[in-house]
Amino acid sequence: MERRNTRVIKVGNVLIGGDNPISVQSMTNTVTKDVENTVKQILSLEEAGCDIIRSAITDIDDAKAIVEIKERINIPIMADIQYDYRLALESIRYGIDGLRLNPGNIGSLDKVREVVKACKDKGISIRVGVNSGSIKQEFLDKYNGVNENSMVYSALEQIRLLEDMDFNLIKISLKASNVPLTIKAYEKMSKIVDYPMHLGITEAGPIWRGTVKSSVGIGSLLSMGIGDTIRISLTGDPVEEVKVGREILKSLDLLRDGLEIISCPTCGRTHIDLIKIVEDAEKRLEGIGKHIKVAIMGCAVNGPGEAREADIGIAGGHGEGLIFKKGKIIKKVKESELLDELIKEIEKM
Repeated sequence: MERRNTRVIKVGNVLIGGDNPISVQSMTNTVTKDVENTVKQILSLEEAGCDIIRSAITDIDDAKAIVEIKERINIPIMADIQYDYRLALESIRYGIDGLRLNPGNIGSLDKVREVVKACKDKGISIRVGVNSGSIKQEFLDKYNGVNENSMVYSALEQIRLLEDMDFNLIKISLKASNVPLTIKAYEKMSKIVDYPMHLGITEAGPIWRGTVKSSVGIGSLLSMGIGDTIRISLTGDPVEEVKVGREILKSLDLLRDGLEIISCPTCGRTHIDLIKIVEDAEKRLEGIGKHIKVAIMGCAVNGPGEAREADIGIAGGHGEGLIFKKGKIIKKVKESELLDELIKEIEKM
């Protein structure tokens, strides 16, 4: 698929926009000034494949903690700022890699200018965003409530504030909990400006439902070529956000990294405990960093032939199974040995 051509900005050492890889973000749910727990969570997110992390900066101690946090992590960190422009300035002072704020809610134009000047001096980008619940009343009245027009033009007002100060290190988010509305808003904005887009479905919900909503919304936009960085918003462990985000990218061939497992849904032809084998395989293969497509199929019908695009796989039989590579059978083994033998073959690759 052809990606929309956008400007390139950076957050720390991560380039966003243009033809750069689509990055996966998350947000800590720790108290930022609790450095030990914040660092511990960020390191676990790094291990899951997180590219950029964001933390809430609610007071000066949160901002001061940025220095120590950065010394102990390996990915860029962004400050999430609400209302108090001084916290943005302090975050910049203590080494933040990027800001998430809306110019319109941090005070007078003079305060916005102070933040913009500090960002310019350090080359720090700003993510400007409007959620469906934070649209300025003026635009709700003008465009008859919450819709793609009120979202887009409310965000554009924030963007124009920065542009008028000769600042364009900007990325945009237009999140709603409603999937069709989110898609329409990003589509509309993508035709107006060429800034990189940060995709997400806000308040998507608990892990299962939130994963479905995020996959539909973000996946739809990415398939249109819209989107330069993503965050999956789930009520749960942030590590799950990163895992889901990476799987969305893999499913669209926008990320070719790490293991990919394909498996059949099982049917009356399945005579091995496929569900348990798949569950065990996911756990045991989680640390494999190689880019390999693994097929775990229930029978010969859905085995080497149907899964021939896989690099390696297994197909079940009656208490036994076949191991195949690139559609060609290489050995037959007992069901109890299938997974062990599969992992041995993967380790050889």
